[in-house]
Amino acid sequence: MANIINDETIEYVGILAKLELSDEEKEQAKRDMGRMLDYIDKLGELDTEGVEPMSHIFPMQNVFREDGITNTDTRGELLANAPEEKDGMFAVPRTFE
Repeated sequence: MANIINDETIEYVGILAKLELSDEEKEQAKRDMGRMLDYIDKLGELDTEGVEPMSHIFPMQNVFREDGITNTDTRGELLANAPEEKDGMFAVPRTFE
């Protein structure tokens, strides 16, 4: 399968990755990508009969907690610390006139 990697493919990948490759780097990339594709072909030869497909190596489960109210309205307690309050909110000095 390595023979499908040609100069145009390397040029296109270089454009996508925004890389300027020298001729030597292009040849090295072509060899590397060819070896990767050969390895993928080799993996396809493995006997996977009876092996269950999986998306993670660790068992996954829903890790989200139930959505519930954990606190109540403590506005009164919060405003007790305010130097001033107006209409149930903190009153602060104006920063500009």
